Amino acid sequence: MEAKRSGGILGVIERVGNRLPDPATLFLIAITILVVLSALLAAAGVSAVHPGTGKEIAAVSLLSAANISRLFTDMPTIFATFPPLAMVLLVMMGVGVAEKTGLIGASLGALVRAMPKNLLTFTVIFAGVQSSLATDAGYVVLIPLAGLMFHSVGRHPIAGIAAAFAGVSAGFSSNLLITGLDPLLAGITQAAARMVDPAYEVPVTANWYLMMSFVPLFSIVGTLVIDRLVEPRLLATAPMPTGHVVAIEEQTDDQRAAEKRGLKFAGITLLIAVAAMLAAVVPEGAIFRDAAGTVTPFLHALVAILFVIFLLIGIAYGIGARIVRNDKDVVRMMGQSMSDMGGYIVLAFCCAVFIALFSWSNLGVILAIEGAALLQAAGFVGLPLMLALILVSAFINILIGSASAKWAILGPVLVPMLMLVGVSPEATQAAYRVGDSFTNPITPLLPYFPLILIMCQRYVPRFGIGSLIATMLPLAVWMGIAAVGLFSGWVLLDLPLGPGSAVMMPGR
Repeated sequence: MEAKRSGGILGVIERVGNRLPDPATLFLIAITILVVLSALLAAAGVSAVHPGTGKEIAAVSLLSAANISRLFTDMPTIFATFPPLAMVLLVMMGVGVAEKTGLIGASLGALVRAMPKNLLTFTVIFAGVQSSLATDAGYVVLIPLAGLMFHSVGRHPIAGIAAAFAGVSAGFSSNLLITGLDPLLAGITQAAARMVDPAYEVPVTANWYLMMSFVPLFSIVGTLVIDRLVEPRLLATAPMPTGHVVAIEEQTDDQRAAEKRGLKFAGITLLIAVAAMLAAVVPEGAIFRDAAGTVTPFLHALVAILFVIFLLIGIAYGIGARIVRNDKDVVRMMGQSMSDMGGYIVLAFCCAVFIALFSWSNLGVILAIEGAALLQAAGFVGLPLMLALILVSAFINILIGSASAKWAILGPVLVPMLMLVGVSPEATQAAYRVGDSFTNPITPLLPYFPLILIMCQRYVPRFGIGSLIATMLPLAVWMGIAAVGLFSGWVLLDLPLGPGSAVMMPGR
């Protein structure tokens, strides 16, 4: 089946994007442009004053002898310490064993048979939004599983990947519970607020009510966009893979018995693993609790825990189903899963070098500082100012991925400025969080973007970077519109953003 030519603006984006060189080559071209641009701006003396520290941040030439030496000296470290790389490869070794033994196929088959098909998209997006509780685990676990789930019921697997990607990335700041991001941002906001009021307190729950409300909103809007826009377009433009990745054909009696026995072994192993995990987390003084009694060590260890769990239940299923007969089978499956990640490793290397050089050049920080200054000079007040903040945050998010790094730059400018016109620090932080989320699915600088592209190419080999951006753009746009609309209504109605957190300053 040949892909059909797509029309409209998404078709233009897809065709232009796919005519670009290979993504790895594209990163190398971007590195070349960045190096030249940094040299020109450094020679011109471009700089900006950091609003939090008062320190002058100057553009740095990447063509300097020091930076050239640094690049070649640090290149192995840059690659090895690229944040997603180790997590992705670690989890995929465990997931690979679970996949090669057939556990994932059998489990998804049982899940699909039990789940109403019309709830599949909603469930995937909801799970994606909630996955921020597990830091980055949603990217490396949920997204590939979503592709398999969609494929197993005859739906386009890339639509499943897109649904999970939208939930994990565009909805990463939202959750029904407090996540690790809340105290991180609240600390920066409080420090900025104390420039105006030295006694001001910003609670960890400052945006909890608003962030909770985004969860059903994103799940509903994302479901409508996937089912009515994204998947129909994929079916028309990207050929469905032939053959099922997850086999759901009729089984023989022996196959059913082996699968049932494998699932029983895996289920018992999972129960034991979960019990052990709870014993290491729940009691006071447990292994995965710190001195303050929080479960922060558990959250940091979750990726490694998932690797171990997937590995153990995969082995257990393989033993029960008579697929794993010795240790050599397990090692072979782990090696096969790593060979499948070869394309991602190449892309990760190019992406890691670009991000490191971009950081060394200081261009991203200067752009963020100048963007905040431009926003300050615009003369807006109230809701229009907060909407402008959302747009600036959304644009900067395409260039700088870290939510806390951007807020450390923008917060010291925007929080005091908006406090002086009556807007609470909690509301300013909420506006920033809205803008910092919905452009995540369309930025190639997102560290996990190369991984998503490789996942899509496993089903449609010619699926390029333009195809991925064109697929995710409707989700980014509509989830952004929905988020801005809800935020605007929240502000206009002056609803509490969280326990004790108002939109306007007391007395205003």
